[in-house]
Amino acid sequence: MKFRKIVFFNNYFEDFFCRQKKKVREKIIWTLSLIEEQEVVPEKYLKHVEGTSGPYEVRVQSGREIFRLFAFFDKDKLVVVMNGFQKKSEKTPKKEILKALKIKDEYENER
Repeated sequence: MKFRKIVFFNNYFEDFFCRQKKKVREKIIWTLSLIEEQEVVPEKYLKHVEGTSGPYEVRVQSGREIFRLFAFFDKDKLVVVMNGFQKKSEKTPKKEILKALKIKDEYENER
């Protein structure tokens, strides 16, 4: 049973996804499936970005590599995956958050 439907907006996520190694792509798919199928998603996999009114981080770890995908909800059940990046520092880079917010605005303007 699915509790959420995940969709991708434009090619932002696809471009990121296609650049990843096979093992990372498999882990991303696994994580997104978990988000769709779990009624309550653990914060380990989906967490609101602190200090913003906007995006959520989808958290993916493959071995020692850490990745973040930005997403937001549309009508409670729809998760729109926007963009992704490889996390190399403790804090989420502000430029990545701003990029996600810009993509969200683009999505809302096209609706």
